[in-house]
Amino acid sequence: MAKVEIIPGTLDMLILRVLNGGSTHGWGIAQRIHVLSSEVLKVEEGSLYPSLYRMEQKGWIDSEWGQSENNRRAKFYSLTKAGKKQLEAEKENWDQLVGAIKQVMSSA
Repeated sequence: MAKVEIIPGTLDMLILRVLNGGSTHGWGIAQRIHVLSSEVLKVEEGSLYPSLYRMEQKGWIDSEWGQSENNRRAKFYSLTKAGKKQLEAEKENWDQLVGAIKQVMSSA
């Protein structure tokens, strides 16, 4: 299958959506996005960790150190109340964008 690029501006929304299901570490977030997208989307570390850092600075997520499934030290991320509110705003914007694109593609 051809590599599909994540649309600019959507990575935060995808991460927030994954974290809405519960706390996990960075690698777990990337894997969950990959699985939920039927293995179409792949989040690279070079994009994931700067996004996590930025969202933590904005107060959308919290983090704490813990042990991963394979007994390695890992930073676990969780959604904050502000993050849940941001996820809703991102979802509304996404739904509006998809609807508009669908209209253009159907009529062009």
